[in-house]
Amino acid sequence: MKTRTRFAPSPTGYMHIGNLRTALYEYLIAKSTGGDFILRIEDTDQKRFVEGATDIIFQTLKRVGMNWDEGPDIGGDFGPYIQSERRAIYAEYAHKLVELGGAHYCFCAHKDEEDENGDEPQTHAKLKDPCKLIPLEEAKRRIAAGEPFVVRQNINKKGTSVFHDVVYGDIEIDYDELDEGVLLKSDGLPTYNFANVIDDHLMQISHVVRGNEYISSTPKYNLIYEAFGWTPPIYVHVPQVMKDAQHKLSKRNGDASFQDLVAKGYLPEAILNYIALLGWNPGSEQEIFSLQELEKCFSTERLNKSPAIFDINKLTWMNGCYIRNLSADEFDALAQPYYKNITTSINTKALSAALQPRIETLNQIAEQIDFLQQVPDYDMELYTNKKMKTTPEIAHLALQLVLPTLQKVTDWSNDNLFNVLKEVAISNELKNGQILYPVRIALSGKETTPGGATELAVILGKDESIKRIQTALQKLNG
Repeated sequence: MKTRTRFAPSPTGYMHIGNLRTALYEYLIAKSTGGDFILRIEDTDQKRFVEGATDIIFQTLKRVGMNWDEGPDIGGDFGPYIQSERRAIYAEYAHKLVELGGAHYCFCAHKDEEDENGDEPQTHAKLKDPCKLIPLEEAKRRIAAGEPFVVRQNINKKGTSVFHDVVYGDIEIDYDELDEGVLLKSDGLPTYNFANVIDDHLMQISHVVRGNEYISSTPKYNLIYEAFGWTPPIYVHVPQVMKDAQHKLSKRNGDASFQDLVAKGYLPEAILNYIALLGWNPGSEQEIFSLQELEKCFSTERLNKSPAIFDINKLTWMNGCYIRNLSADEFDALAQPYYKNITTSINTKALSAALQPRIETLNQIAEQIDFLQQVPDYDMELYTNKKMKTTPEIAHLALQLVLPTLQKVTDWSNDNLFNVLKEVAISNELKNGQILYPVRIALSGKETTPGGATELAVILGKDESIKRIQTALQKLNG
């Protein structure tokens, strides 16, 4: 049978890291076996619906390169791919399930109908529903008379449910622990627990990937499959993504979403690479993977049972690797938005060349280039550097020597400027650092800069560099 996986998010806001990882694993399961990856929007919980969230889902998946084979925008043989457009399908199967004895009509005004709205796993005690005792014909008469109702699942089995999971192996859960939850709400829309079963079967989904918090609900899904005589999919429950050993990563608690990370200067490719390793082990020392490489080497056998800790420092390191692997033109294009406020005439190509090997996130560009607008008002003691053997007095001498030399330079390139300043040091019996370090401070007013003295000079250009050195000399003169 052809592998078919689905990513079925609820349009409730930004793309959480855990959701994106689920989508990635579903995508990789499909693509590593030549299968299909389906996008389905589960929007039946209208109370949690966020305007524009569906577009965010589309944009996020496209941005990281996870293109789907079937979905709301491109169609397919098993549509519609938006649950709110499948209302009649759920109603048909809900009534059919009642006829098969897998569910019953309930007329009670239970609060837990709202509890069942979303896609959160159930944790409350098993409901004892008196409506379960109502004869079916009587229930149908009450419905025909216009009485509001829901369709509620029957848990008639005793003993233990046993099912297999790719990650956790054989799992046993007592049927007495299961709640007879709502399947079809009074507004005619299904709950997650019902819609995903119907859709997964009708769309011929072969593998279902979801968080391990849904393990306890799986026997309820299997009872629905069993009542209809359908074969359940292969289950792949993955450990949660954790903030630390005790706390789950959650946007609700202020943790970063995919959009947040991109806004902080992380590359989509690096984020995707990193989250692939949050619960999956490639079985080698390799850590940097393109999506195409992941498609070739991914296997569910290497998924981990242990919770995965989201380490922002590790992501930052990996993002730095991705930035350094960009071509010069690619990095320069990504950096341009950070240069838009610079009014000084500068060599942006040279600036990008200096920045690329030195930053780990794009947002670090701003703190590296603030001096390009104007040199900050810095303390003269900044010229004191034991390693470079400089003091304000030595800096004063160095800049006096450098200024007339630089004014005569016609080849304003990094290599030539470095050789020129090196000659100034040699001819005046000074160390290279005693010339280069004061020039760097004079040009930037900062101890840490994107590049050395001559790189900064190329970025600023000859006129601006000369002007800044002259200003620095005036300050050193007191």
